[in-house]
Amino acid sequence: MRWNELSEENCSMARTISVIGDRWTLLILRDCFLRVRRFEDFQERLGITRPILANRLKKLVDEFVLVKVPYQQRPRRYEYRLTQKGLALYPIVMAIVHWGDVYMAGKKGRPLVHTHDLCGKAFDPMMVCSECGEQLSPKQVHVRPGPSAKDPRHLPLETDLPGPRRLAKEKAAS
Repeated sequence: MRWNELSEENCSMARTISVIGDRWTLLILRDCFLRVRRFEDFQERLGITRPILANRLKKLVDEFVLVKVPYQQRPRRYEYRLTQKGLALYPIVMAIVHWGDVYMAGKKGRPLVHTHDLCGKAFDPMMVCSECGEQLSPKQVHVRPGPSAKDPRHLPLETDLPGPRRLAKEKAAS
């Protein structure tokens, strides 16, 4: 699988990584959720070169994750705002932040504390089932092929659809 072909894969993870899967893009998204909007502010905060920043912002605009909104007419200047598609990345960004808080923060603890406006409490993000509301654990979730599943490389190993690994395993067992 080549980096520039990820968007063509029949895999939601690969297609998502094709949009947000490099370090600069993730850091730009982090800053977007911290309400950074202007090119110069991104550049100053990240220490990123202008060409790399321009490239990543263009890709996020092209993918409708961000929208460019003019904030000044002369000279014409823009700020970058999250679209609905961009806002939908919040759980992903928060999951990465939480993992870093738990496993990478060190002895002093997390660098930022997130507070829920409605209850006023600091919180840790968690995934819950959309149907029953219970917290999800990887050991309590099973995956099955969906309507567009076709490439066995992206299916679980224990699936009813024949794939190269399963067929080889069955052949060896017989």
